[in-house]
Amino acid sequence: MTSVLYEHPLNERIRNYLKLEQLFAQVNSCAPTNDNPAENNSTSCNIITNQHVFFNALFAIIDTLERSDIRGDLIKDLEKLEQNLVVWSKSPNIDNSALENNLSETVKLVGKLRTNTPTWWQLKEDKLLASLRQRFAIQGGNASFDLPQLHFWLHQPAEKTNQDIILWLGFLTDVIRSLALVLKFIRQRACFDDIETDSGFYQDNGEGLLLLRIKLPSDAQYYPTISGNRFRYSIRFMLPCQHTGRRYSNQATKFQLARC
Repeated sequence: MTSVLYEHPLNERIRNYLKLEQLFAQVNSCAPTNDNPAENNSTSCNIITNQHVFFNALFAIIDTLERSDIRGDLIKDLEKLEQNLVVWSKSPNIDNSALENNLSETVKLVGKLRTNTPTWWQLKEDKLLASLRQRFAIQGGNASFDLPQLHFWLHQPAEKTNQDIILWLGFLTDVIRSLALVLKFIRQRACFDDIETDSGFYQDNGEGLLLLRIKLPSDAQYYPTISGNRFRYSIRFMLPCQHTGRRYSNQATKFQLARC
């Protein structure tokens, strides 16, 4: 049976990581789908249709990177990962090929992130993006009559718009790869356990945890709401309600939980 996965961060660092991961997925959904942008003529229509998704997500990424020391956090997490990989390499049951690949990738990414000026900073200096960013921050401010430069760009040949998108996303490559690697190993910290509650409520100690992952059957008629921090967390299951929007579930509930 298929399942629905819910994830909840237990500190601000992981919250920023998950936010960025979702934003990266949104911009990538509008990116050219092959290595030759000149051949991908359909992307021109794709970016016209999804311009709001693409630019809103791109500007949200820039805002998040500006407000938070994501680069510093990623460097610290990658350095911890590098230390752990070295320790794990001494285990007799380790897959040496996979470990060496991950260790090599970790070392390369730390080196790239340590550069004086992060590559994503060039997005702030792009003239077109700078002219669009302020208007996209205004509700409904990105209409074609307010942004003729965007309307002009959107109707350029697909080769031109695709090249620009590839260039912009290329400035984010180091952050994207670092984030994916860090989150992969955080998610692998724990397996899923089968949990059953009597009243639709569950709580436990959160010490040392970074992320909660909850799996529910796709046909489940309830969903989790999660609150917590590094000391303690609670999960309360909710039912959709036509009159109030949602209501607490008081019935016995089965779910799978990974404490990462």
